[in-house]
Amino acid sequence: MRVLGREPVRSAARVPRGGAVRAKALLAMKQCSFRFYASLNDFLPLEQNHVEFAHEFELSSSLKDMVEALGVPHTEIDLVLVNGTPSPFTRMVREADRISVYPWFYSLQPEDAQRLRPVAARDARFVCDTHLGRLAAYLRMLGFDTFYRNDCADDELARISAQEQRIVLTRDRGLLKRTPGCFFCWR
Repeated sequence: MRVLGREPVRSAARVPRGGAVRAKALLAMKQCSFRFYASLNDFLPLEQNHVEFAHEFELSSSLKDMVEALGVPHTEIDLVLVNGTPSPFTRMVREADRISVYPWFYSLQPEDAQRLRPVAARDARFVCDTHLGRLAAYLRMLGFDTFYRNDCADDELARISAQEQRIVLTRDRGLLKRTPGCFFCWR
């Protein structure tokens, strides 16, 4: 048994029969929904990619803390809409909130949206090989437009590089030989 304030709180297994309803109320979970867009899905499990999903929480916390608890670094985020309204990272998440989280917009720049990070560098654009996930995350944190998926074949990376004029970063010598403008990374 631990004490919060003046009233002792018991775990659900130790609560006497008369207090079962009270214990359920104490342990009740709140629920909100999240939807992550574009490159932010790289940080989520596959079953949460590109879909709205429910998230249960006991104690309310800030948007920044809750998003990071889901695995998405706040430095990757440019815009958060809560119930359709732009919100700062400091906003406390409430029950039944619908939260949409967006990365940096490169082709669409919402005029009245509350920006959460400074303007990203846009000159260099990269595509990272499957072995460079951490590098891709660091480049994104620095504001670089970086394409990364951990299931891309070499042919697809070369095609994306050529079509979108991106610099390929790879450890694969075979990809290095077939892709012009490619850089080789090593440890």
